[in-house]
Amino acid sequence: MKLSQFKFDLPEEFIAQEPLATRHDSRLLVVHSKERRIEHRSFKDILDIFDEDDVFVVNNTKVFTARMYGQKEKTGAQIEVFLLRELNHELRLWDVLVDPARKIRVGNKLYFGDDDLVAEVVDNTTSRGRTIRFLFDGTDEEFATVIKKLGETPIPKYITRGVKEEDEAWYQSLFAKNVGAVAAPAAQLHITRELQMRMDIKGIQFAEITLHLGLGAFREVEVEDLTKHKMDSEYYRIEQSACDAVNTAIDNKKRVVAVGGSVMRALESSVSASSTLNPSEGWTDKFLFPPQEFHIANAFITNLHQPESPLFMMACAYTDHKFMTEVYQEAMKEGYRFLCYGDAMLIL
Repeated sequence: MKLSQFKFDLPEEFIAQEPLATRHDSRLLVVHSKERRIEHRSFKDILDIFDEDDVFVVNNTKVFTARMYGQKEKTGAQIEVFLLRELNHELRLWDVLVDPARKIRVGNKLYFGDDDLVAEVVDNTTSRGRTIRFLFDGTDEEFATVIKKLGETPIPKYITRGVKEEDEAWYQSLFAKNVGAVAAPAAQLHITRELQMRMDIKGIQFAEITLHLGLGAFREVEVEDLTKHKMDSEYYRIEQSACDAVNTAIDNKKRVVAVGGSVMRALESSVSASSTLNPSEGWTDKFLFPPQEFHIANAFITNLHQPESPLFMMACAYTDHKFMTEVYQEAMKEGYRFLCYGDAMLIL
């Protein structure tokens, strides 16, 4: 398929700037693929939709304070540095994006805070990408403390207000434990502690995997021929315990729910020849767009996404491109809230 087939108009007023006070009160657009019909429900209604021994696969990655602001040596110009991933732990080498990129060259030094931290640019990677080396002699714990102090919660740029103190909690999943993401697994943000407890009581199971979200799913697709688009690689890990829970559900004809696009990418990166889930660890650049066969999850929870984005394409691949386009038009007609702080969609 072509990029232009995923284009639609998304007015800014549909982009949620803050979450609801109670996240499980978000709206839930339920898409019944085979019947080609939709329901308008509340997210907490998943208690009525799913049953005992259904398995929700969630991503336990944790977002860190990836957006930093430094000053360029000599000129003092302010530079935004967005930390993507650590390349070499011993050397403190990081893959980053810088803005404005035209001012940053190899050899430049950047100073953060009151000279709490200094970094040197050692390579160019893309037009905005750089490799930097932090010049820091302290322990790993001290380095992490400095990054947390100097950085801010990396909410997306489509949230046009400034970062609030509340974003530190808002932009973090209930399951967050393994630090490494620069974006939140947004579909999970609707699951509150109260809702999780009620799901536990009903006997709904949770299986945790790890995929550290980078900017791959959010980076703009720049080629019309989607087969030529290359996703950024993201680290993932699926342990045996998660595989056991998922494969038992498959054997027992229960629901396996991928909660978010990051979970779906991880699951589809670790499929056995018999369409069961394998334990694995590594890097995935899986790009899921139509036509695509899905092997593990028979239900998919996702948010409402931007036009021409890989996440919108994934939703189209999971059901049907034409139908999903109609669903999105209906969502806007009904006033659904889009993107990470918005409402959710369940595809069955």
